[in-house]
Amino acid sequence: MGFRTDAIHAGQSPDPATGAVTIPIYQTSTYVQEGLGRHKGFEYARTQNPTRMALEANMATLERGVAAFAFASGMAAETAVSQLLLRQGDHAVCSSNVYGGTFRLFDKIVQHYGVEFTYADTSDLSALEKAIRPNTRMVFIETPTNPLMAMTDIRDAAEIAHCSECRVVVDNTFMTPYFQRPLELGADIVVHSTTKYLNGHSDSVGGIVVLKRQDDAERLGFIQNAAGAILSPFDSWLVLRGIKTLPVRMDAHNANGMAIAQYLAGKKQVRRIYYPGLPSHPGHELAKRQMSGFGAMIACDLGSLEAAKRFLEKVRLCSLAESLGGVETLISHPATMTHASVPAEHRTKLGITDGLIRLSVGIEDVDDLIADLENAFAGL
Repeated sequence: MGFRTDAIHAGQSPDPATGAVTIPIYQTSTYVQEGLGRHKGFEYARTQNPTRMALEANMATLERGVAAFAFASGMAAETAVSQLLLRQGDHAVCSSNVYGGTFRLFDKIVQHYGVEFTYADTSDLSALEKAIRPNTRMVFIETPTNPLMAMTDIRDAAEIAHCSECRVVVDNTFMTPYFQRPLELGADIVVHSTTKYLNGHSDSVGGIVVLKRQDDAERLGFIQNAAGAILSPFDSWLVLRGIKTLPVRMDAHNANGMAIAQYLAGKKQVRRIYYPGLPSHPGHELAKRQMSGFGAMIACDLGSLEAAKRFLEKVRLCSLAESLGGVETLISHPATMTHASVPAEHRTKLGITDGLIRLSVGIEDVDDLIADLENAFAGL
């Protein structure tokens, strides 16, 4: 089936009890059993829930994986992946520019279990190759990165990693499977914060992991049940509802993202802009090969903390807030918000300056967004 058809129908047969087109919210903690060892395939809601299972089947189809597992947050999903792949004495490589929460998880928690991390610029394949060791078990990639939009060649990175028999994990939150499918490019595991574009309406928090290998899927299913950080039935239903409109929303995000990026590229107050849809972006050609759209995440440097502060205080239609991927335009300051957990010297080295702002461009009328930004620029 085509992507739009799968987004609406995959994993979601009409309810057999009533014929309901939309899968019910199975808000139950347990299930009555017919007798010892005899039940309808459901025993306890941490282990099985029909609403969550429908979302998992839907995402496995969209990302072209063998199975998917939904978790209570994107960070819970990443925690489960680290439990799947890493043991004491192992080594992992992570993109040097990733979401601050990912860095915090690996640097402040996972490494204390005896796992060593190397943060490498995975957009530089030679740097990735040098970072891999005999005991490397995971290469974790964001592409495009948050917030600097650096691009990593997933296919080539996977070939390098697989020579050392380690798994490649790709955070596909920014692009969604509509614009990029890492498993088809050679990755082993895909993670998403469903909070963002998959849900799309800023009313749910969740995460999901999609796997290519059956053995990984079986082990992660055990981890999901044993550790228990599951996505609730209601949140599963909200994400399923959001995914039904994912293609039309992403097309609208993409169009607005390009228009806003082109507008920002012409503003003299913008010292530097990061958007892979612009020909000036160093990863533009890779983005055209690897993705079917450029998305709506943009970062730009206004030169100083004071300029960023004045700008952010002037916007009205664009909302100053954490998160991304909703229908409304959100604008944030990475150094003090999403990446505050990254040490200042590391942020500086990466280019996450105090003057950097990040936009998650929504699907409002683009002329209204430009008028709002123009008013904020006037305040500089």
